[in-house]
Amino acid sequence: MAWIILSFAIITEVIATTALKYIEGFTKIVPTIISLMGYGLSFFALSKILDQIPLAIAYAIWSGAGISLVGIIGWFWLGQKLDAGALIGIALIVSGVVVINLFSTAVSH
Repeated sequence: MAWIILSFAIITEVIATTALKYIEGFTKIVPTIISLMGYGLSFFALSKILDQIPLAIAYAIWSGAGISLVGIIGWFWLGQKLDAGALIGIALIVSGVVVINLFSTAVSH
C-alpha cells in the first residue's frame, strides 16, 4: 500500500509542478488552485508512508520520478527542448531510482 501512496504523491506533485507553467505569477486562479492542492496532497501522501519507507529512499524516489516525469511532460506536451546533457541527467536520475529499488535493503517491498 505504501508504494501506491508514494505513486499518488509523485503524480500529484507532477500535476502541481506542471500547473506552475500556467500560474503567471499567481494571477490565474485555476492553475494556482491546482498547484496548491497538488502540492498539499503530495506532501500529505508522502508523509503518510514514512513509517514504512525510509525518508531518504522515499524522497529520492519521489523527487527522481517527479523530475523525470516533469521533464518528459515539458518535452512532449509543452514543446520544451531538452539537450543531450538534460537527457543524460534524466537518464541518470531514473537509473538511480532503479538501483535503489533493485539493490537497496532499506526498501521494503
